[in-house]
Amino acid sequence: MLTGALKSKVESLWDSFWSGGISNPLEVMEQITYLLFIKRLDDLQTLAENKAHHLGQPIESPIFPSGTDSKGRSYADLRWSHLKNMAPADMFTVMSEHVFPFLRTLGPEGSTYAAHMQDATFTIPTAGLLAKAVDGLDDIPMNDLDTKGDIYEFMLAKIATAGQNGQFRTPRHIIKLMVSMQAPTPSDTILDPACGTCGFLVAASEYVRTNHPEALLDDALRQHFNHAMFNGFDFDNTMLRIGSMNMLLHGVENPDVRYKDSLSQLHANEEELYSLVLANPPFAGSLDFESTAKDLLQVVKTKKTELLFLALFLRVLRPGGRAAVIVPDGVLFGSSKAHKALRRILIEDQQLQGIVSLPSGAFRPYAGVSTAILLFTKTNSGGTEDVWFYDLQADGYSLDDKRTALLTPEKLGVTPEVPLTDEEHLKNNLPDTLARWQARNDSELNRARTDQSFCVPKADIAANDYDLSINRYKELIHEEVVHRAPSEIIADLMKLEDEIRQGLADLVAML
Repeated sequence: MLTGALKSKVESLWDSFWSGGISNPLEVMEQITYLLFIKRLDDLQTLAENKAHHLGQPIESPIFPSGTDSKGRSYADLRWSHLKNMAPADMFTVMSEHVFPFLRTLGPEGSTYAAHMQDATFTIPTAGLLAKAVDGLDDIPMNDLDTKGDIYEFMLAKIATAGQNGQFRTPRHIIKLMVSMQAPTPSDTILDPACGTCGFLVAASEYVRTNHPEALLDDALRQHFNHAMFNGFDFDNTMLRIGSMNMLLHGVENPDVRYKDSLSQLHANEEELYSLVLANPPFAGSLDFESTAKDLLQVVKTKKTELLFLALFLRVLRPGGRAAVIVPDGVLFGSSKAHKALRRILIEDQQLQGIVSLPSGAFRPYAGVSTAILLFTKTNSGGTEDVWFYDLQADGYSLDDKRTALLTPEKLGVTPEVPLTDEEHLKNNLPDTLARWQARNDSELNRARTDQSFCVPKADIAANDYDLSINRYKELIHEEVVHRAPSEIIADLMKLEDEIRQGLADLVAML
């Protein structure tokens, strides 16, 4: 967690861009990402130099070659450690005329980060603003992996406070809940087909790093972690750049984060390639059949993007692969032929395990639509027995547009630092959601449908036309009303009348 001093430094850096003439938060984030990337390149070169010096060998694949570029500038001048010491005017010239053209030559043969820099554009308008930005970033300590990630997440959160761009960011605590429920392992191959800033992939990497430290100690597992485990698609190049840097700053060297329109391109080369899908894809409404991938239409013929994404998940998951994905509530109870067909597929052909109903304010202030987390495993042979439902009513934050924290930081999130009281649970259901999910095949099977969570047999769901809305099965608690005999009520009233009369008589006597 960031200290107040660090937050102040980041705020100051952000404010310098706004006062310097860049008011679009995505552009601010993109330019900061470029600068962080340049700083990262210098760090990698320094590590390579130190290793070469220690081994007494030449540097392997140097990022900055010896000599000069095509304009006669020494490549050494393009390194962060040289740039930060230049006069603002010189720094501005080198950055615009030498560094950015150099960045565009790094891909696509190298890492995904380099590939995403091919069309990097330098838009910082003045030398003064550039100098402030470089000084600001250089003053922020980024040696610690957790601090790097937290700083970048803090800046990403500022995108979410800037209007319509918030659509790119799923609340981090909701992401962590979904990741914890599916518990990624070092052998997983994970996909987010609408990755945006890579929030799900980052959370998955943190989970593996924390719960499976062996993933970074074993050579084969570490290679898988850094180069094959994390995969993301997006059709916004700005998001790809920001997402790639997010992964880098969280310690993943080379994830496969690339340009792909998930719904309009064929997926033959992606079929049954992944063991885990984590996603909150955008649900824009409808697509034209002509622009929709034909392999998805083979699963379910529809124009609805929310259904097409579910078809995509089933296409790319390998047998035994699992998913935790956010869907609008309409997927759970929609009455169209396509809605019913897809729900039947999930229940009869695959293994639907759980549904978490989210509060309608979870994505405010940008969307008030009701959503749910769908948890299932691809089997191609059925396996659904009981579907676990949880009515998540509070996620630790107010459900209005302000989304104010309702508890102190140590009591927020999926794994709070201290146990929550019953009263605090009413403000943060996330720890309880995870605990009950882990007991879904045990004690949860015995819960009444009046509880916050309960299980519903597959037969009951099939009998209800595969309706998956929690309100279809949830039962309300009816307090028992005791009806008294009329004679008893009349006797009590007569007794009360006698007491009143006696009281009045006593009062008159006193006067």
